[in-house]
Amino acid sequence: KNDFTDAKSNVLRITPENEHLLRTKYDARNEKELPVLVRWFPSDKVDSKNIPTAKYLDLILYSREQINAENAAQKDENKEEETAPWGIVSIKAQDVDHELPMTPITAMRNALGKEEGGSGIP
Repeated sequence: KNDFTDAKSNVLRITPENEHLLRTKYDARNEKELPVLVRWFPSDKVDSKNIPTAKYLDLILYSREQINAENAAQKDENKEEETAPWGIVSIKAQDVDHELPMTPITAMRNALGKEEGGSGIP
């Protein structure tokens, strides 16, 4: 339960009043990843009063082995050698107390494999 932060939900309903603010583009999280189509509302265009504080935070953890495998596949030699057994790879602010399905883009990246920034686990 999120009772210690003001993290905002990352979902905003598309309505006739706000759809003109919606943006889309092909984007990659880094220069080694395949750009994929994303859409978002620019934060400076949305009234923050319309974005609720998330009731829950879903932390996505990867094992050290998985993180090392992905770094190796992306040929990321600049990564410092970590020794923690787990790493937080995502924090999802949400309003339900259970894990939500991954987004279609995340599923696609995972299916493409580690070389394209996915987990390699479809």
